[in-house]
Amino acid sequence: MSTETTKKPSVLFVCVHNAGRSQMAAAFLTTLSNGAIEVRSAGSAPADKVNPAAVEAMAELGIDMSAEIPKVLTTEAVKESDVVITMGCGDTCPIFPGKRYEDWELEDPAGQGVDAVRPIRDDIKTRIEGLIASLTPAAK
Repeated sequence: MSTETTKKPSVLFVCVHNAGRSQMAAAFLTTLSNGAIEVRSAGSAPADKVNPAAVEAMAELGIDMSAEIPKVLTTEAVKESDVVITMGCGDTCPIFPGKRYEDWELEDPAGQGVDAVRPIRDDIKTRIEGLIASLTPAAK
């Protein structure tokens, strides 16, 4: 194990309400990266609570999002993140040089039941696995 003081990569997930897609992505990244990546999520117009269908869909995979609270997007959060990922919701973020920006076109789970949220959840998980592979050096 290296004792280098390299800063771990950080990712910010952005969605208008920060209640579904961005929360699921953050929960997956936190869980699947085992702490190797700093994770944030936020929205330009945060909802008052996380989408219950998203919470239920994630609980089916053993990931508890019930305590999460939607957060407002700040310029500081963007500035402090290495990768900024929008969730296909048309949100715009301040642009800073040297950051990696991605837009993941994902269906909006708002107002849908857990049956409609599962395929969105599974799509997010696949994208998160690719993101982790791109941000962390391969384990030897």
